[in-house]
Amino acid sequence: MIKIDPIIAVKDVVASSKWYQSVFGCRSMHGGKDFEVLVSKNDEVLICLHKWGEHQHPTMNNPIITPGNGLILYFRTDNMNGIRQNIQAVGHPMEEDIHLNKNSGKMEFSIRDPNGYYLTVSEFHKYEG
Repeated sequence: MIKIDPIIAVKDVVASSKWYQSVFGCRSMHGGKDFEVLVSKNDEVLICLHKWGEHQHPTMNNPIITPGNGLILYFRTDNMNGIRQNIQAVGHPMEEDIHLNKNSGKMEFSIRDPNGYYLTVSEFHKYEG
């Protein structure tokens, strides 16, 4: 089995953790000011948050670069409308509101998280090759 656990560098792990928990309804599995693991209701790792400059990881040393250049965090969910409502409740701006993605044929919307990472939230679907 292979599984990916995305880790993004953030300025404030605690504040970012609270934001992700309020928007995605996830919970902390490993809290801390330098590193956090957020999991879904079924204990699947959703995302990990790592403080810029800690632990000498080569891609997480320079907080001045644009975070997420070349990266889209793509969330497939059966609760797209609920997540959209959570984003509205915390007063977070949208990049693209709910629309049909003509390539995938699925409804989705996009935002930037408080650290500038681009997130796309899509209705749940399985990939078919």
